[in-house]
Amino acid sequence: MLVVALKDRDMVLTARRVDTCMLCRRKKVNEAGICEVCYGSLDGPELTLAVRWRSGVGP
Repeated sequence: MLVVALKDRDMVLTARRVDTCMLCRRKKVNEAGICEVCYGSLDGPELTLAVRWRSGVGP
């Protein structure tokens, strides 16, 4: 489901606006709307999409 969320610009922007991780609900999210703890556990297509967000490219 995270892949779907990372492809949805509105979901990512909402997570960033409320500063709440889309996976665990921690505060202090990055540009992808994910906290650093969860970001460190990503792999495969989830990581690819998150890296695109962090680099400013988006979905």
